[in-house]
Amino acid sequence: MSEPGKRRRGPGRRPGTPPRTSRAPIDPARLAAFEVLKAVRVDDAYANLALPHVLGRLGLSGRDAAFATELASGTLRGLGTYDAILAACIDRPLAKVEAKVLDALRLGAHQLLAMRVPSHAAIATTVDLVKSKVGPGAGGFANAVLRKVAAKPLAEWTADMALPERTSHPAWIVDLLREAVGEDEVAPLLAADNEAPRVTLVARPGRATRAELAAVDGSEETRFSPYGVTLAGGSPVGIPAVAEGRAGVQDEGSQLVAIALTQVPLEGRDERWLDLCAGPGGKAALLDALASEAGATLIGNERQPHRAGLVRANGVDRVIAADGTRPPFRPGTFDRVLVDAPCSGLGALRRRPEARWRRRPSDITELVPLQQDLLRSALDLVRPGGAVVYATCSPVLAETRDVVAEILAEDPTIVLEPVSGVVAEIDAAAGPLSGTVQLWPHRHGTDAMFIAVLRKAVANGDENA
Repeated sequence: MSEPGKRRRGPGRRPGTPPRTSRAPIDPARLAAFEVLKAVRVDDAYANLALPHVLGRLGLSGRDAAFATELASGTLRGLGTYDAILAACIDRPLAKVEAKVLDALRLGAHQLLAMRVPSHAAIATTVDLVKSKVGPGAGGFANAVLRKVAAKPLAEWTADMALPERTSHPAWIVDLLREAVGEDEVAPLLAADNEAPRVTLVARPGRATRAELAAVDGSEETRFSPYGVTLAGGSPVGIPAVAEGRAGVQDEGSQLVAIALTQVPLEGRDERWLDLCAGPGGKAALLDALASEAGATLIGNERQPHRAGLVRANGVDRVIAADGTRPPFRPGTFDRVLVDAPCSGLGALRRRPEARWRRRPSDITELVPLQQDLLRSALDLVRPGGAVVYATCSPVLAETRDVVAEILAEDPTIVLEPVSGVVAEIDAAAGPLSGTVQLWPHRHGTDAMFIAVLRKAVANGDENA
């Protein structure tokens, strides 16, 4: 008999070695992806923010980190399609499947249908994951379901699906995007939403150069922004300019928003710039660098204090935390104002795939009045003759065309001007209002940013003009 509290050693096991177990070890990359899906589901986390924390905690880098990233992000992009396939393979509503099991099945389906993972490996590792997190019975269930999923390739599964399920977008989002881009382009746009974007960097002028970033192996200069490069893969954290804050990760479309504000021609004073909705700080950091080069001063305004802190962390020194609809500035204080308005984010679904499942039609209804109030505030803060750029990371007409049209109808002293400079040279970028720009993932390789330039008319003899 063994002593109390001590485990009997099995035959042939040497002292100091761990006991044998029938449970297979869990692949850490797949475990990381599973934990990201759980964070998105339980904590409303953004996958691109949850991933680095999970990868760091599990000590993953290189190929393992890349695999976990594609597995988590790709599964979230394809969630609607995979759920439709799983529903055809399970004899009960998906709502009655335990959430942890369903998350694992979605990961397994992505490996089977969209990644170069052998079927036996995708099934076995998913079953091991389910057994570890739920139990042996659930593992047997997962095995049976995934064998059914593996019976047909993705093209056969989706052949008879409607466009929303086939492209993994909620039907209401498909309708809004169709209205914005047109029937002929909605399918290519939805397909672009499901392609993993390359990491894009911005060299902040006066602090880093694009040539410095372009020296990174596999990098390519961006098509439109004179400050950007894209990376072939890997993490940008180890690039010195990024680590030192002289450069940052920023989609090319976001770079073009900041550039558009700086390229509006002004007469008279050009010293005071404002980013009215500056958090989390990417556009503000680029504007701050451009303002320094132009001899101007940028102030970043952000309503939420913790997001104001993120703006400071991006290297912007002058930041205040205030409500952008009631900012603590006198009318006519600024020469240039950016309103990067809070929006549905439906223009960045390739970067934040979980947003398509999190957003609701009512969100847009609630956001539009705020967008209008912020634009009114910006036009009050800019001097006569000064420029306001209104931008959203959404192509939805209610958040773009309709917001600007409402403001123009209210005040005849406000005029809409064509976007100028490098942004105006983008091919086929005409926006929903004459002179505006609408960027598209499938046309330009950027997020679907909307850009409009508004100017307050100059009164005769205005001394600020």
